[in-house]
Amino acid sequence: MPRSFTIKVPCSSANIGPGFDVVGLALSIWLELRVKVDDSLSGVPQNCEISYEGEGAKDLPRVADSNLITRTALYVLKCHDIRSFPATTLVHIVNPIPLGRGLGSSGAAVVAGVMLANAIGQLGLSKDRMMDYCLMIERHPDNVTAAMMGGFVGSYLRELDAVDMERKEIPLSEVLPEPAGGVDTGLKPPEPPNGIGHYIKFGWAKEVKAIAIIPNFELSTANSRSVLPKMYSAKDMIFNLQRLAVLTTALTRSPPDADLIYQAMQDKVHQPYRKTLIPGLTEILLSVTPKSHPGLLGICLSGAGPTILALATHNFETIASEILARFSKEGVECAWKVLEPAYNGAEHIEE
Repeated sequence: MPRSFTIKVPCSSANIGPGFDVVGLALSIWLELRVKVDDSLSGVPQNCEISYEGEGAKDLPRVADSNLITRTALYVLKCHDIRSFPATTLVHIVNPIPLGRGLGSSGAAVVAGVMLANAIGQLGLSKDRMMDYCLMIERHPDNVTAAMMGGFVGSYLRELDAVDMERKEIPLSEVLPEPAGGVDTGLKPPEPPNGIGHYIKFGWAKEVKAIAIIPNFELSTANSRSVLPKMYSAKDMIFNLQRLAVLTTALTRSPPDADLIYQAMQDKVHQPYRKTLIPGLTEILLSVTPKSHPGLLGICLSGAGPTILALATHNFETIASEILARFSKEGVECAWKVLEPAYNGAEHIEE
């Protein structure tokens, strides 16, 4: 009998100011996979037929071993001695997450791919175990942990032991290479170690929403990381650590303390160095404050950028209009959305 199910994965914003590569926030733009398994169909490569709508529809591949979502799924299936999708798997991808904007589009794709494999192969993996597969592919835990687990999370990667470090496929890369699973993984890739990453979910005050200001240009994570220094001063690291220690609790308090949160969202580790890549970034980050725009709590670059994230309790349109005007002076057009935390993270819904 044909089987149908849906997988939903939220977008995410990493860093939230001082938490570079440490914290992430799942937000309410959802990547969806609408999946149907119908064994009456046949003749499709890898037994998987892909259709696509939304962001990236013109450019992203529709071949199972090239598309990041299905390539990830094939890697996980091969780890369990399943060489291809069941015949025939129809995957309709609906993606409203802007690509290359600092909203975790690749992280969402990786999480969706792992969840697709778990569902299609009936593997019975827990979310914690699925995270190990995600972290074999996407080595920055902030986005993928937020997307999988939901809410406001802090995460880290554990140090791998000597035996694990000798395995060439750990880490695979920033993005899963071809052939899927890495060059030395053979027909059956080794399963990832258990507990590669660890995380904790912080609270979140119910009043706090996120305004996403999304510029109309892409900025790759690799390019955005290339401008960062290899070493930092103790002074700058202490500056960020102090603020991060305050921020993760301040965002749980109701009512939120705007002055405390605004200062706690300052950063000296990544945002100052990315100003050359995002026109007017320094001025934009200083353009709104809790005093000039009541309702604002804090403002930061979302992930690697160029999206700006403003946390606020009200006055959303006025805050957004000010940031949009600043970008406009630099010749940059933007869209904007008011988003809420996606508390439950990725979901699998059987139909």
